[in-house]
Amino acid sequence: MSVAAEQQSQSPQGAYTPTDRTVPTRSKERASYDRTLVHSILDEAYVCHLGFVRDGAPVVLPTLFGRVDDHLYVHGSTGSRPLRMAGQQDPGLTVCLTVTHVDGLVLARSAFHHSINYRSVVIHGTARQVTDPEEKRLALDALVDHVVPGRAADSRPANAKELAATAVLRLDLTEVSAKLRIGGPNDEPEDMDLPHWAGVVPLQKGYDPLIPSTDLADGIDVPSYLREF
Repeated sequence: MSVAAEQQSQSPQGAYTPTDRTVPTRSKERASYDRTLVHSILDEAYVCHLGFVRDGAPVVLPTLFGRVDDHLYVHGSTGSRPLRMAGQQDPGLTVCLTVTHVDGLVLARSAFHHSINYRSVVIHGTARQVTDPEEKRLALDALVDHVVPGRAADSRPANAKELAATAVLRLDLTEVSAKLRIGGPNDEPEDMDLPHWAGVVPLQKGYDPLIPSTDLADGIDVPSYLREF
């Protein structure tokens, strides 16, 4: 067991154990290691950014992901460079994965204090290829349901050819931290009387009406899970 994994096993059930890599150097008061909070931030996001080193240079790729308990899964073609690297290297591919939500634009009286309200998660660890067929199917279902919950059961599962062409990476949630900013602008006292508007422009996620496929068969209604979504 690694040092980080041993620390994790000794941490409170509701929190991840801070490490040197998960404690921010700035605004430490905004950091959180609460497991429920971390999971909620991850589960609300569609896209993560996966960072790794290739040929001595950093690479960051946007990709879809899915979470099952304390495991995060990303997928791609078996010919994808990071997927190949994770399979070739022992004990895997060292990565940093991030997710961010922008909740508001913070407009201050001074240009220096403009900011955003956000929720983010940073995960450090080693990504490994999933080779067990049952775990691979579970991971792919999780990826589909992460986008629209309930969709995996309402679509054709991958066949043998598609599974052979798809690689899946698993990243265990061990070295994890969340970071948040909430509230209004933090203007300097001497700027409070300046004649500039200050406050927050809230942002929220929304969905437009569904657009059915033009070749949808007659008699297929919108499923209940999608109407609720």
